[in-house]
Amino acid sequence: MYPEIMLIPMREELTRLGVEELRTASDVDQLLSKKQGTVMVVVNSVCGCAAGRMRPGVRLALEHTVVPDKSVSVFAGQDRDATEQARRYFENYPPSSPSIGLFRDGKLVYFMQRSDIENRDAEDIAGDLTAAFDKFCAKAAATN
Repeated sequence: MYPEIMLIPMREELTRLGVEELRTASDVDQLLSKKQGTVMVVVNSVCGCAAGRMRPGVRLALEHTVVPDKSVSVFAGQDRDATEQARRYFENYPPSSPSIGLFRDGKLVYFMQRSDIENRDAEDIAGDLTAAFDKFCAKAAATN
């Protein structure tokens, strides 16, 4: 584990966007067991592809007109219990960091693994995320 002081900028890069950190397994369960609305779960990391690709991609995606109801993060290798618990909700996907899961009403509907992140630029990652937001987070049009 890295000294916490080194992680502050990596954590703040997401929290400044309104992404809430989940630091314990209980925090993860309290949110993901609600099974209502849309939640993006970002598995943050100290690696270069998180810094140069994933976090900037998330920032760009959260500027989109359609976004999840809630955006949260866990920090791989640092907040281990929270990360392990979040990964339990990523059914059928091996542990991957960084990664991003999108839940709708408690069900994982979209997952971006490290292999989908590490060789792409932030704009491409944001494009995939915004397409997922449009598909899974858009509110139904109000009827008269």
